[in-house]
Parts: sequence; structure tokens; C-alpha cells
Amino acid sequence: MTEPHLHAGGHTFTWQEGWAKPPDGPLGDVGWAHHALVVTGDGRVIGAQSGGAAVCFYALDGQLLGSWESGLTEIHGMALDGDRLWIADPALKAVPDGAGGYEAATPGAHGLVACFDLDGRRLRDLPLPDHPAYAENRYQPTAVVVADDGAIWVADGYGQSLVHRYSPDGTLTLTLTGEEGVGRFDCPHALFVDHRTDVPRLYVADRTNARLQVFGLDGAFLHSVTDGLNSPSAMVTYHSQLVVAELQARLAVFDIDDRLVGHLGEDDAAADRPGWPNAVAADGSIVRPPGLRPGEFNSPHGLAVDARGDLYVAEWLVGGRMVRLRRD
Repeated sequence: MTEPHLHAGGHTFTWQEGWAKPPDGPLGDVGWAHHALVVTGDGRVIGAQSGGAAVCFYALDGQLLGSWESGLTEIHGMALDGDRLWIADPALKAVPDGAGGYEAATPGAHGLVACFDLDGRRLRDLPLPDHPAYAENRYQPTAVVVADDGAIWVADGYGQSLVHRYSPDGTLTLTLTGEEGVGRFDCPHALFVDHRTDVPRLYVADRTNARLQVFGLDGAFLHSVTDGLNSPSAMVTYHSQLVVAELQARLAVFDIDDRLVGHLGEDDAAADRPGWPNAVAADGSIVRPPGLRPGEFNSPHGLAVDARGDLYVAEWLVGGRMVRLRRD
């Protein structure tokens, strides 16, 4: 089969379907993949099992190099800080209900953010944010990122739609709710520290509101981005361009001024199919979509970029799907 070529922002990518396959998890082929991706400085791609709790390491060609068990409920957001791997675990997992469907398992009172070394040793956990929102409500973090000054930013995307900043010692120093006049966050799903300009900025993927909100690292609101977005879920930059994974079936590419320059792999009909991001079988059970097509995304959730600008995408669905877009 000929590998499709995709074009956006003056660049061409070759779609490499089935780039990598994680080891089987405890739920086998019925587990949902729901994880981020990151690339290490020495060129390894880190992901996770579909339905499991193992952290997985891949070579750039997709070869599985190894894995280790995290002991978490669900590996969701991930970020690298040197040789330390931060993981946001919302303590929320889709598990089979025994009748062909899935139910949301929520073990424990709250989710957490944990830090590991790359050999799997658990170094520390961040404390539950000292915020009144959690007196009676769950904390379910979806993303974590570490800024140059050591501050740790956490997005409570599946919980109370708040973004928290911790000092390096784990003290909560700031909570963002979204900019007044722009609107409160609704599922701040992902965070990204942008270094395309002289002064770093914090990008928040305000997913349900179909926009990005952009802040200084002091918490001051700068601007929002709405053009060409429907469900922003992850972000990376390469040179002057920002690439955003959209859960509803595409990648969006923006220039240095956050102007849309194109989409990659879009399938505008995907999210309207019964059972999306999966499919509904004749007996009513939820199954992996049978018609996944090279060149078209189904549900991009995790996104990473390597040193040469190749993009790695992990999709949210039963069994997972990982695609490499090789920059030509």
C-alpha cells in the first residue's frame, strides 16, 4: 500500500500507519489507549499500554525497547524534565462492564501527579492542590509540564477545570480558572510551555471550549486562539510552528503568530459515527473501529515531535493506534 502524503504549512509528511505497538496490557485488546507521548533527548519515544499502567519506550522506528510498571491507575499526561518523567493520573479508567460496553472506574478519592526516573523509580508525588474546590470534588489531573524556572504546572482537566502552579518544592503558588472576559476553562486538557518567542508562554488546551488560552508564566493572560480548532488535546512546536492534536480527527498547524496555516489528516465525519471514538457492533457492543484508514485520523490524543520534526500521534480508542508522520 502506498503511504499517504499530507501537506500543511509548507511542509510535507509521509503517513506511517501502525508505527509502533505497545505490549499487551491486563485488559488485552479491550483496553482503551488514553495516553500522551514524549520524546527523550536521546531519541526515544515514551508512551503507555492500552488499558494498562506500563510506561513503554520505543526507538524512532517503532521498535519496543522496554517497559516498566508505573503502579498508577491510568497514564494520561506526560512531561519530561531532564531525566525525570512526570505523569498525570486522573484515576479514571474505562473498563469493560461485562455487557459489551464500558464504565468509568474511579478508584481512590483523587487522581495525582507523580514523578519517576527513566528506570521506573518513583521519586515523588505532588500533593493534592490546597484549594477549596477539592473539599467535596474530585481532583483528576490530565496534564503536567515543568517550566524553565522549575515551576510545575498541572491541569485538572477531568476534575474541576483548573490549572495549578506549584513551586519546585511542591507548594501551590497560583491557580488559574480561565481569563475573565474570555471565559472559564472547560476541560483544560493539555499544557505546553512555548519557547518560540524570547519570553516563554504557557498554552492551555481549553478543549471543550475549542480554543487555546495563552498566559505568561506569571499567570497573566495574553491572548486566546480559536481559529481552526474544535477539540485541542495536545501541543508541540517545531521551529516557528505550533501543532495541535485535535481529538475530533485532525492536527491543526499554526504559525508564529498563532494563525492557522492548515490541517493534517482531517476526517470531519469521524466524530459523528456511532460509538466514536470506537464503533458499535451488530449486537450493540463497543468495538474497535473497523475502518481506520491511513491518511485520516480518528481521535488524536497524544502528540510528540523529535529533533528532525517528525510527529508521533497516539489515538484514543480501544487498542490504541500510533502513527508517525515523517517530515519529508
